[in-house]
Amino acid sequence: MQTILIIGAGKSSTFLIEYLLKTATVKSRTIIVADISKEVADKKIKNHHHAIAAKINLDDAESRKTLVQKSDVVISMLPAFLHPIIAKDCLELGKHFFTASYESEDLRKLQDEINAKGLLFLNECGLDPGIDHMSAMKIIDHEKAMGNEITSFKSYTGGVLAPESEDNPWKYKFTWNPRNVVLAGQGVSRFIRNGKYKYIPYHMLFKRLEKISFEEVGDFDGYANRDSLSYRKIYGLDQIPTLLRGTLRRSGFCQSWDVFVQLGLTDDTFEMDLPQGFSKREFLNSFLPYSETQKVEEKLQEILPWVNNEILEKIQWLGLLDDSPLPKTKGSPAAILQLILEEKWVLLPEDKDMIVMQHCFEVKTPKGTKRITSSLICKGENQEATAMAKTVGLPLAIAVDLFLDGKIEEKGLLIPVIRNLYEPILNLLEKEGIIFQEQEEFI
Repeated sequence: MQTILIIGAGKSSTFLIEYLLKTATVKSRTIIVADISKEVADKKIKNHHHAIAAKINLDDAESRKTLVQKSDVVISMLPAFLHPIIAKDCLELGKHFFTASYESEDLRKLQDEINAKGLLFLNECGLDPGIDHMSAMKIIDHEKAMGNEITSFKSYTGGVLAPESEDNPWKYKFTWNPRNVVLAGQGVSRFIRNGKYKYIPYHMLFKRLEKISFEEVGDFDGYANRDSLSYRKIYGLDQIPTLLRGTLRRSGFCQSWDVFVQLGLTDDTFEMDLPQGFSKREFLNSFLPYSETQKVEEKLQEILPWVNNEILEKIQWLGLLDDSPLPKTKGSPAAILQLILEEKWVLLPEDKDMIVMQHCFEVKTPKGTKRITSSLICKGENQEATAMAKTVGLPLAIAVDLFLDGKIEEKGLLIPVIRNLYEPILNLLEKEGIIFQEQEEFI
């Protein structure tokens, strides 16, 4: 009897749990779903007779390790900063470890011990990172095998709303961690274009956009992710002149979001302590110059001349020009802004989210230079069965299933950029409706 321990029963684990439960009986597997709330874990297993719900307290090392010890494979669906706690337990107890999160420096420090014990610690096997790696490497390896040279690679991913649910001026709602959305892009973005290193500081990020189009669902703004340069080595494209990875938002979103960036509303480095009853309008005004005569709207357009009526409408729709009280008066600007947004950008039960991903390659061939565009559109079903949860959870579930079936034999600290990993996972994702459409043209 094989045992899989899934730690974390949040929204992103829905499809993961369901996929593994489907074959648990026929494959004689036990699925343990552990969460800080046993009630939440109970809901996810739906009384399946091969599943167990458990309460986990990460601060209680003894009970935590007892759960890990019972398992053959551990999947951590916890926030990324908590992965090392579970990873060290797995290493100590000789258990395999899987996550959808970026491979961290903490895990890299364990690499020699992971190898010595013959364990598989697979990271970056979700959506982004995950499906982006696998789908890109499939094309990269194919073109290299043909003797072609890849000269440009741009890759963009976005968690957005399906067009039928774009019912507000921003055409956006939270489909993932709100804090991550508010703080997105902070730091310096770096990439390479035509052999030249390029850097975009945070205050310029949402001005430096690229239009990305999908035939079925329209146009999006793409902005650069924090680090694209390291992916040259990861993808085996060390000498490529152009490589950029980025994030997608519906066209017009970034220009409006940039208002908050320029004013400082996304700052998370200091704490405000405002009077009780402080209004949302006063909150916005506190980041604008003082004037005895000018209205908030006038000051905003004076200090940021590109703010037009469309952008003002979006800010007004969020309530930031209202006299209604702030949801809280103590916290960083980013934390206060987040609560304001959560009131307005809430995903309703009938709402459908959408994942959009596009790779664009330029490839030198004996016949000339061709452009390959590979696009993924995945729509959610409702507030619970989201496209985000599907594309994060399914690759991880499939990887664990293949590993326990003996179809993945690799060991060590890995991400899914090798053929023996990405090929079978992508094939099974297609059966779940996660399919890329490719177009080629000579340019």
